[in-house]
Amino acid sequence: MKTIFFAAFAMLCVTNILTAQSSVKEDLKNVETEKLLLTIFLKHDQSMNLNEIEAIRNEQGFYKNFPPEGVSVVNWFVVMGIGQMVVLELPASKLKEVNLAIERSAWKAFRSEIYPTYDLYPIVEQKLGNTSKVSY
Repeated sequence: MKTIFFAAFAMLCVTNILTAQSSVKEDLKNVETEKLLLTIFLKHDQSMNLNEIEAIRNEQGFYKNFPPEGVSVVNWFVVMGIGQMVVLELPASKLKEVNLAIERSAWKAFRSEIYPTYDLYPIVEQKLGNTSKVSY
């Protein structure tokens, strides 16, 4: 009887381990394929003119290094009085590379602020009286 009980318990443990391993692999696959949005404010240093800012960006390789490979630009706007606002779409695994690209190639020309972002429009669209939307 003890042998049967032990064999059943062992089979249950092995089944749980295999299920857990499968679940972990699935979670890792989802992490690699899930994308996030990141909004980056590149704030102008108003003690410099645009030519000076552009010279620093070129000197530091900004255009060659930003955004990193595997990261897409959703949009890139000028926000008057602030600077530039860049929205990126990236896998979570690329977050470190984006941060390093900003630190290595944008600092000195800009001060930066970075915020995780999500699209709220699909949620509020039904509530709006005017649902017209422009895509850039």
